[in-house]
Amino acid sequence: KIYPGTVVSEEMSEKQQTEQWIAGEAGLWCIDPIDGTTNFVNGLPYFAISVALMRHNRSVLGVVYDPVADEMFHAEKGKGAYLNDKKLPIKEYTPTLGDAIANVDLKRLNRKLATAISTMPPYSSQRNYGACALEWCFTAAGRFDLYLHGGQKLWDYAAGCLILEEAGGHMCGFDQDDFWKEPLWQRSIIAALNPGLCLQWRDWVRVHR
Repeated sequence: KIYPGTVVSEEMSEKQQTEQWIAGEAGLWCIDPIDGTTNFVNGLPYFAISVALMRHNRSVLGVVYDPVADEMFHAEKGKGAYLNDKKLPIKEYTPTLGDAIANVDLKRLNRKLATAISTMPPYSSQRNYGACALEWCFTAAGRFDLYLHGGQKLWDYAAGCLILEEAGGHMCGFDQDDFWKEPLWQRSIIAALNPGLCLQWRDWVRVHR
């Protein structure tokens, strides 16, 4: 076995035991067999298989496969992010917030923040695909510049956040700048293609939430 002692977990795993496994050396495989279930059931072509290995309270390996587009996003901590066999380039430029394309799930935000975004969006354009793991990967690949989600479970972000991070992106929580210090089980997401843009996005969100 390549990863001896590792535990496999999926959406229905018990919370306390899962957190103990994630904190350990052996680690835990976090698997979402269909990310974007509603899309899949209704024939919408945005869903994926998401697999992550977590150790010491963070992701160290992540794979997201889009079977419709035949795209496999994958990353290992410290070794970069890839789309199929091509490394995702780290983009050095920082677009202004006003020029950015955002992926925002309005229904999971509180009313004040959702209203602010709806009435005075700070970016140029907005999308939402309903498949969290893919949305992380699309941001990592530069298809979006910004990402905002009001409540993701562990299996929603475990693989995608590492792929974004290894592609040069940055993420934080609504209240905590260190993404990995937030509670693992469920969290709100502020993320962007690079750290400079993430700071602009974070500051705007925190002022208006």
